[in-house]
Amino acid sequence: MGDGFRDARSHSHGQLTGVTHSPSPSRSWFWLQLIIGWLPMWALFTVLIMNVHGAPFAGAAKVALRMIASGALVGLGVSAFVRRCPWPYPFRWSFLLAHTIAAPLYALAWIATCSLLESLVRWRLAFDMGPGLGRFVVTGVWLYLMIAAVSYAQQATQRTALIQAATARAQLAALHAQLHPHFLFNALHTVVQLIPIDPTKASHAAELLAELLRSALDEKRDRITLAEEWRFVERYLAIEQLRFGDRLQVATTLPDDLMDATLPSFALQTLVENAVRHGAAPKVGTTHLHVKARVEHGRLSLVVSDDGIGAEPSAMNEESGTGLHRLRERLTGLYGGNAKLTIQASPAGVSVTLHLPAVQSAQMLFHATSHDDE
Repeated sequence: MGDGFRDARSHSHGQLTGVTHSPSPSRSWFWLQLIIGWLPMWALFTVLIMNVHGAPFAGAAKVALRMIASGALVGLGVSAFVRRCPWPYPFRWSFLLAHTIAAPLYALAWIATCSLLESLVRWRLAFDMGPGLGRFVVTGVWLYLMIAAVSYAQQATQRTALIQAATARAQLAALHAQLHPHFLFNALHTVVQLIPIDPTKASHAAELLAELLRSALDEKRDRITLAEEWRFVERYLAIEQLRFGDRLQVATTLPDDLMDATLPSFALQTLVENAVRHGAAPKVGTTHLHVKARVEHGRLSLVVSDDGIGAEPSAMNEESGTGLHRLRERLTGLYGGNAKLTIQASPAGVSVTLHLPAVQSAQMLFHATSHDDE
């Protein structure tokens, strides 16, 4: 996991030594869209009534409001009909026939609703003919076509959003699945290396690897808490420390009030594994690995640093490693542009920082930030 990231490190070391769910809109947002959509029609009807009948603005606005309210109310039925009668692919004449019948029915229902509202306002039975029955029906058919067109456009937009969401989920699932064999192969390689050196440690490492395998296969979530991720990383480090012994020293700064923060599953594992396999493994002496979590400017930062073989900054900037490339793709899929990965490299060591949105209460963020300032 992330071999390419450290390939650049190994290359620079050789030069020195000579060797990455369509949310549904809320009900209030739906009604806000409905009101905004009908406001221009209310203004148009007001102007038409003023011009055709010479009515004052106040009176024309009231009549137009009743007409538009009736159209919007009956229009809910049109939206429901559109959902039950989606646009066919390929096109069918029965679809056109259904709307040809539904359009005048909507117009008649609209006229009836307008008359009902007018009757309620006047407290007597009134049949509102407007500019005449024929023109009223034509206007109703026009409103029907407008409502149906907008509804079908919304359907197409929602369908596109669902397809994009499904594609994103499939890509995330594929990236998630790629982490398992890559990581497990590396962990198995550690066990194999221990067999000729210390069979007892190799047996213990195999048991730890079985626990890791169970956890990796059971984990289906894209995001988990830092506490859950760290438990997994600890098992991995236990295997590596069986092989390295005192050559690998691990220190952590993981505040308790940050352990409920969420991050992509296997994200911290990717960074730690890179540090161990390509920073500590090639080094003859002791490597110090530090894992730290903090809050900076309201964002969660996870830092994995080591003083292993180091790397040239120019070589690190040109990296396109598999592990970090996949992690960056997952970050883009999960957070868009609201998460990033930064690398600081020198011949003395490498520090990688994962910047994520902090999903915590304001009190928790303030407490964590206060600790950093101290």
